[in-house]
Amino acid sequence: MQKGRTALVTGSTSGIGLGIARLFAHQGANIVLNGFGDAAEIEALQGGLAREHGVELCYDGADLAQPAQIEAMMTRALARFGTIDILVNNAGIQHVAPVDEFPPDKWNPILAINLTAAFHTMRLALPAMRKKGWGRVINVASAHALVASPYKAAYVAAKHGIAGLTKSAALEVAEQGITVNAVCPGYVRTPLVQKQIPDTAKARGLSEDQVVRDVLLSAQPTRNFVQVSEVAAFAAFLASDDAASITGTVLPIDGGWTAR
Repeated sequence: MQKGRTALVTGSTSGIGLGIARLFAHQGANIVLNGFGDAAEIEALQGGLAREHGVELCYDGADLAQPAQIEAMMTRALARFGTIDILVNNAGIQHVAPVDEFPPDKWNPILAINLTAAFHTMRLALPAMRKKGWGRVINVASAHALVASPYKAAYVAAKHGIAGLTKSAALEVAEQGITVNAVCPGYVRTPLVQKQIPDTAKARGLSEDQVVRDVLLSAQPTRNFVQVSEVAAFAAFLASDDAASITGTVLPIDGGWTAR
């Protein structure tokens, strides 16, 4: 259980991030939500989670493509809670196009949000974790941190970068009660994946149904989407005291995709 601890989860107003935030709240952690969405819906989500689980929640709408906004978010969270015990870097964006047609104005924000933002949150969270002698950093990467797919050059590059950042940081804090790991889901039918189906269909000349059947799920031997609840449970285990000896790992949860 995580009672009395604080978890900051980026990209947690929907999808995998929301699933992780819900589970940590259920385990008793105070939660810092972050992400985009309708203001009224986010306010309702925040209040509902707080009432349901009896924990303290706050929402920060920092744009993770902007380092100054990341720093302000982390400063506010640390001022309110004293430490961020569990940092989950989950926020991500995607664009699908061939390398020679890939717009630079898409490349830059994908690298900023999927990779550079994790560097900034980690560098700002680690000092308080060191002081406390306990901390968990969980980077939600992707099977694309381990293998590549065509038409996703920026995303694959960013997720491979997350794998390296995870390993390097883990070595630096290995004696300080802090673990750093990356979780690598296969395809989860989140809003991010749903949005890329039409782009993939266009890039490959396929129907959207064919993209789901012959591109997405063909990569996963189980032929099933990974469930948000499965990724959340995996993250919760890595944040537990039972996982104290697991650090510097890049762990797939991908229906067998990377076993090929």
